[in-house]
Amino acid sequence: MKQIIVVLAFLIGGFGFSQDSKKAEALLNEVYNKASAYKNMSIDFKYILENLSENIKQETRGDVVMQGDKYILNILGVTRLFDGEKLYTISPEDEEVTISSDNTEDENTITPSKMISFYKDGYTYDMDIIQDVKGRKIQFVKLKPIDTNAEIREVLLGVDAKTKHIYRLIEIGKNGTKTTLTVNSFKTNEPISKTLFTFDKSKYKGYYINNLD
Repeated sequence: MKQIIVVLAFLIGGFGFSQDSKKAEALLNEVYNKASAYKNMSIDFKYILENLSENIKQETRGDVVMQGDKYILNILGVTRLFDGEKLYTISPEDEEVTISSDNTEDENTITPSKMISFYKDGYTYDMDIIQDVKGRKIQFVKLKPIDTNAEIREVLLGVDAKTKHIYRLIEIGKNGTKTTLTVNSFKTNEPISKTLFTFDKSKYKGYYINNLD
């Protein structure tokens, strides 16, 4: 779950900008500024996790809706709902709801509400290849962590040259794990329910409510 959210953090537009790569900086600035201006964002995505040496390949789909600090993320059969104050992790399989405060002071806590700003520092950038994907011009940018102890070796970020939205992200870890996130749909400023980010306890009768606070 945490790794998926890390990848989503790149997806939404939280990037640092290198002074050494002006073209990459300008492109990522456009992505970041455009994402920051939206009232809300709804993303449907496909996620693939691979590690050939461990004979692992996992494919899944997910979706996330964000509005300001609030979000609702559905992935791997679990829903994570943040209402601005409390985080609700809902697991139908376990019939359990875990409630906790948003720990924004913990630098290791990575949440969708931090996606736009969490990675604004710590990476260098270079323009990479351009691919034609079904008539769309996708410009890739290569991101490398400045911290030599980082678990991530590099990230390849594919930006639609026309819309300045992210189409694909490939993250390669030092342990040989490769994660690929492909955006199926990216919608913005959609009309959403006023109660979308409100936890309704009555919907989860019989669930074990685990309040960590």
